[in-house]
Amino acid sequence: MSPILLRPVREQLEHDRVIRLLQTKWRRRYQVGINVGSDQTASVGQASAPLYPDLVLWSNERGHRVEGVVEVETGESVNNMEALAQWAPFGRLRAPFHLYVPNGSVEVARRLITENKIAVSEIWTYYLIGDQMRFTMVYRAPVTERPATRRTAPSRAAAGSRKAAVGRRSATKTARKARGAQRGSRAGQRSSKKGTRTTRTQKRK
Repeated sequence: MSPILLRPVREQLEHDRVIRLLQTKWRRRYQVGINVGSDQTASVGQASAPLYPDLVLWSNERGHRVEGVVEVETGESVNNMEALAQWAPFGRLRAPFHLYVPNGSVEVARRLITENKIAVSEIWTYYLIGDQMRFTMVYRAPVTERPATRRTAPSRAAAGSRKAAVGRRSATKTARKARGAQRGSRAGQRSSKKGTRTTRTQKRK
């Protein structure tokens, strides 16, 4: 619940419903803590100045690292005071910050985020179709790519050594071919000598 805003009852009920639906959604992947209404049971940040987002997502692995925080807003709470008091601190956390706003408040939320330079990982909208609540992602922060490692040009010494290695391989192949040719010629000479001896023997008979 926002510390600076008292929502109308209808909006508060819708707000709490969205939190519980997201809890069910994220429970498949994380341990999920929620702060519904005036409850403050799931916190993040420093112990001296804890923060209480609507949902906290913890890893299932040992250590239970915080994998994300989620804040759900209604039409009344998408304003500059809320952005500075809630969104900005959540955006400074190391964990991804996901913001959920009503379908009609997307442009206002974008403007507030840009003007106040708030780091948001994702922005989602929620809206009703019949009695079913639907969620649509409208923004995802670009993933920071590591700069490509520049390939340095090979030095002259390296290039020379490569050429020398190629030359040695070529010389080795040539020598092998020459040895093979010599062996072939020797074999031919031997066979011709055998044939001459056979002919001489036949003549003697």
